[in-house]
Amino acid sequence: MSHPDLFVVSILRALVEVALLSLLGQGAVALLAGARRASNPIYRLFEVVTRPVLGVCRRLTPKVVIDRHLPFVAFFLSFWLWIVLAYVKRMLCELHGLSAC
Repeated sequence: MSHPDLFVVSILRALVEVALLSLLGQGAVALLAGARRASNPIYRLFEVVTRPVLGVCRRLTPKVVIDRHLPFVAFFLSFWLWIVLAYVKRMLCELHGLSAC
């Protein structure tokens, strides 16, 4: 790729997609496993993947947001970040004159 700014935006968007899908997977496993989700190895794997996202969201949100609601906030913040990155990618494609982005 000859446009490094477009490459960086694509990488950031892919990382946000991984975080979004991991948050969705963690929520689905939590619904299925119920109270025993802490001992579920798949749920623990999703916890490892989503821990950085939840940490960033904890720093960004006020202390009024309780920890139980933090995954929902992280999902919606990540979703809007993904939308913004899609818009930035589209603008960079138009700026560089690329039609197939």
